[in-house]
Amino acid sequence: MAPQKIVVKVRITCKRCKKDIMKAVSKLEGINNVSIDEEKELLTVVGEIDPVLIAEQLRKVKKFAGIVSVGPNKPPEPPKPQPPVCCTIPPVGCHPYPVCPVPVYCKDEYNPCSIL
Repeated sequence: MAPQKIVVKVRITCKRCKKDIMKAVSKLEGINNVSIDEEKELLTVVGEIDPVLIAEQLRKVKKFAGIVSVGPNKPPEPPKPQPPVCCTIPPVGCHPYPVCPVPVYCKDEYNPCSIL
């Protein structure tokens, strides 16, 4: 079974409710991630688990659950590569003619910089 994302509607009225829900659901095996949206009253569970087991576990703590959706877990999007950072080197010394700073592009702090 592949990991799936399960969204469950459950009534959350206080901090203790949230704590009881988290405690009850986290006892189940095969769960990778659990999160609660208090405003929307949604419990999101990611893992290899049957949605009915989640509803049964919530019923044990007197919380009645309605399964909103069950679907494949979307992997997190990889971070986009950042453009090179342009640094300027301040002019050194006194020159009779104007000195323009040279842009330097650094790949990261461990690799040497190259002047273009």
